[in-house]
Amino acid sequence: MFPQNSLLVQSATMSPTTASQKLKILPAYTGTTTIEEALTDPRSLRVLWLEILFNDQLKIAPILQHSSGRAAYEKACRWYTAYRSLIESVVPRSPLPRDTSAIDPREHRIFLEALHFVHAQR
Repeated sequence: MFPQNSLLVQSATMSPTTASQKLKILPAYTGTTTIEEALTDPRSLRVLWLEILFNDQLKIAPILQHSSGRAAYEKACRWYTAYRSLIESVVPRSPLPRDTSAIDPREHRIFLEALHFVHAQR
């Protein structure tokens, strides 16, 4: 999963609700521009946890209303707990709740790619 450089979100074309929910990962990785779209798109759901992890500007309440959104949030919390120092040194964010459950090491590469991507966007 590599970012699609041609898919950039421009604030001039966003609606007021979308503008308040500026996405960092999803537009580049899947072309999804809203959380509502992401919650119905299987490709976006696979990386929604990364959006939650690296974007503390998201309104979490709408995400938690969907079972897939809750799962993505819990996964983001696990990764945040495991890599808090690294994440905060690269991308300042508000803390996520502590979750010491196991993370899937097979997703380590996508985590590092997304971390590098958001760092380059700053």
